[in-house]
Amino acid sequence: MGLLTFSINVTLDGCIDHQEGIADDETHAFFTRLMDEGGAMLWGRVTYEMMESYWPAVASGDVEAAPAIRDWAVKLGAKPKYVVSSTRKNFPWTNSHHVVGDLRTEVQRLKDATPAGVLLGSGMLATELDRLDMIDEYKFLVHPRIVGHGPTLYQGGLPGTRRLEMVSTKPLRNGAIAMHYRRERS
Repeated sequence: MGLLTFSINVTLDGCIDHQEGIADDETHAFFTRLMDEGGAMLWGRVTYEMMESYWPAVASGDVEAAPAIRDWAVKLGAKPKYVVSSTRKNFPWTNSHHVVGDLRTEVQRLKDATPAGVLLGSGMLATELDRLDMIDEYKFLVHPRIVGHGPTLYQGGLPGTRRLEMVSTKPLRNGAIAMHYRRERS
């Protein structure tokens, strides 16, 4: 069984707006490593649509991008992508799959079928999966910014505190800090 790892960009004040983080070669290298290590991606519809609107065009060369960025886009296209949505049924981007049915059952099935692990990259979906006690690890890239607006990490709330064990931290040259935590299980 693979682990479910929640990974996202977050500012010091908890903002997870994708436009507020530092987008440079170093942050892309961080997420490329995570994607390479995992067996599949798991997103909610909003994240899927945001990614779908840009990255396939980068991968195909329709959008000009640095070689490292294009390489990431190509790898992302090849990676299995699972999407949780109750409003959309068609997911045409290469290797995209609709998660249908009971969320706990289907995500557990995905974890069981993906020994390399599943990388979760959607804030609202992470809140729902954390409420179901399904997230095993957290790999946040904390950016040195205070933005004063949302959306914010776990703004929907959780039923209780999540106690975490630090696995590692790594400062990046751009001032961001890669933080890896594992859920403490009692």
